[in-house]
Amino acid sequence: MELVSAFQIIPSDSERPGAFALFPYDRDLVRRFREAFPRARWRGEGQGWFVPGTTAVRRVNTWMAQELETLDRHADEKGRDAYLFEPLESPYLEVGDDLRVRTPYSHTVVEALRSIPWARWDPDEKIWHVPFRSYEELRRIWPVIAEAARRNEPGERRRRREEQKRQGQDSASPAQAERRRRRYPVPGDDLPPLETPLATLSWGVVVFEDIEDHVIDEALDGSIYPHAKSDPSRYVWARWRMPILQEVYRTKAAREPEDRALRDSRGWWWPTRDELQERARKLRQMERAQQARHAVQKNPAGF
Repeated sequence: MELVSAFQIIPSDSERPGAFALFPYDRDLVRRFREAFPRARWRGEGQGWFVPGTTAVRRVNTWMAQELETLDRHADEKGRDAYLFEPLESPYLEVGDDLRVRTPYSHTVVEALRSIPWARWDPDEKIWHVPFRSYEELRRIWPVIAEAARRNEPGERRRRREEQKRQGQDSASPAQAERRRRRYPVPGDDLPPLETPLATLSWGVVVFEDIEDHVIDEALDGSIYPHAKSDPSRYVWARWRMPILQEVYRTKAAREPEDRALRDSRGWWWPTRDELQERARKLRQMERAQQARHAVQKNPAGF
């Protein structure tokens, strides 16, 4: 991905004046953008930030020009030299115009790659693209990625399941075991949009990340997936994750609940305000619990 072409400005074509700012995701870059444009709002349908105002195009253009001036134009060349000097060799890594990471699905891998500046997911190729400018960060976190990928190889997962059965350690309920697999049956002829919070019958509000190509060829537990129990061959597996609070906050709630028959057949729908608020409440609880655990780990004596 060329650095300059990765930054785009699209004037609004609606009655409301403004402009859409599109640029690769990077935590520091987003923070600087929000500081420069506090009234900007994320628009999921356009996959960009909407900046209101009649002078939005000019102001965003000025900001992007300043950002491009401060970015190291030789960063990719430096990263490529670093790779040649100390290359990563792994069956999960391909090298071309950029670095390409392809692994079995793993929530740990996804979270790790999301933390790398400029990394992006290609849903068509089902592969992560990492520019050479981010090679040092990729190399630093690679042991985590490689280990998670290895653990999620089909053979390794099957071996662990068989070992758990032998040792009698698989005490989780079917619903708990299925939840850990982070998969959900969706109709092959009515697929949900990716990377946006949606409500589901089984797991509440989640974000779908990827959808498999082949239909489900196994019997489904009707108590877990009631919408797909009668004809699983109509459905395909969609991989999901929990949304983050910012995603929930910026999701536009459905004005009215969808038809009950459609929800029961499809299994997913656009969430209502109450459903989004409930997910946000649980995420805040999880965040507070995590902060409390970190506080105890940092100061176990309580002083």
